[in-house]
Amino acid sequence: MTEIPLDHIHVAPDDESAHAPAVFVLHGRGADEEDLLPVARHLPDELHVISLRAPDPLQGGYTWYDLDLSAGGLEESQPDAAGFRRSLDLVSESVDAAVESYDLDPDRIGLLGFSQGAITSLSLLLEEPDQYAWVVALHGYLADVHADLDPDGIDGKPVLVGAGAGDRVIPESRSASAADRLEAIGADVTRGSYPGGHGIGQQELADVVAFVERHAV
Repeated sequence: MTEIPLDHIHVAPDDESAHAPAVFVLHGRGADEEDLLPVARHLPDELHVISLRAPDPLQGGYTWYDLDLSAGGLEESQPDAAGFRRSLDLVSESVDAAVESYDLDPDRIGLLGFSQGAITSLSLLLEEPDQYAWVVALHGYLADVHADLDPDGIDGKPVLVGAGAGDRVIPESRSASAADRLEAIGADVTRGSYPGGHGIGQQELADVVAFVERHAV
């Protein structure tokens, strides 16, 4: 069994047939690999769920990277470059290792991220669009370091961008800007705006499930 670089929880599908599809789940800042499992439990039973733990401890949980606050406060933050690069590489390496370890279908790999996990997921998609069949990015934004990328393979790629109208951590406008950019380079973007803050409510969950059912299996 190939060693997977990041600690994780693996939930196998009901039918463990060879080359089944999978979703890699990336939690937000200060959470852990168990945080989004209540969301993942609503996803189709045919999916492998691999929920990854970010590499660095933070406030009883974990973080994918430190924040660069040089542009202003939290609402204008960007990922710290060195930590972000390390996490992007660790996630990519973990996906490759898990495909081999759990006999996943490499052509049906999705990403589901919240907050920092969403930011990380969008950057991975732009760096390796052929690696991922679809992406769900909730309450995140497109990091400046990747905002100008226009890679081959992004055309028609299904992406769900969810945001909270009352989100004071990552304002809805930042998620909307990410959706605008993804649309401009040809991704098939589904947008969701929800009345709550920095969390996943019932309507957002329902939209996530519907999106994944359409594109993952």
